[in-house]
Amino acid sequence: MRYLFVVILCSLTFFSCENNKEISSINPVNWEKRRASATLPDSLRNGQSYLPVYSEIYSESEHLTINLTATVSLRNINPSESIYLKKASYYDTKGNLIRTYFDFPIYIKPLETIEIVIDERDTTGGAGANFVFDWAVKEPLHEPFFEAVMISTIDQLGLSFTTQGVTIN
Repeated sequence: MRYLFVVILCSLTFFSCENNKEISSINPVNWEKRRASATLPDSLRNGQSYLPVYSEIYSESEHLTINLTATVSLRNINPSESIYLKKASYYDTKGNLIRTYFDFPIYIKPLETIEIVIDERDTTGGAGANFVFDWAVKEPLHEPFFEAVMISTIDQLGLSFTTQGVTIN
């Protein structure tokens, strides 16, 4: 009886210590705080950019994958003017929309970077995930710069690489 009690107590302790933290990519930062306060003027140059992101990659064969944490950087490379992002959409390998982070104009201050983090446990994007960003800038400002850093550590193996966005529209 005493042995059974110790086993149950150890089991409860083990399972109560399990990390039940929610995946941050599902509960992103409060984009509402970044909402542009006024309607964007029609004189802005509008565009769209594509960014490849990997939430997992293949290892050894198509049957073994390594999960990755992705940090998606949304950067304003202009030193004196804010720019606007109007929408951020995340798609899986098959092109299906996973989630939209925001679909209203937000601002990014001069030389500011904001991030979206796709947790290592969130593999919904797969090996060919994508972001599409809609943006608006005043002429002759530079368009936003989008970059992703993917990383994983397994035992003594460290893996990291980057991707950069391209303008598609």
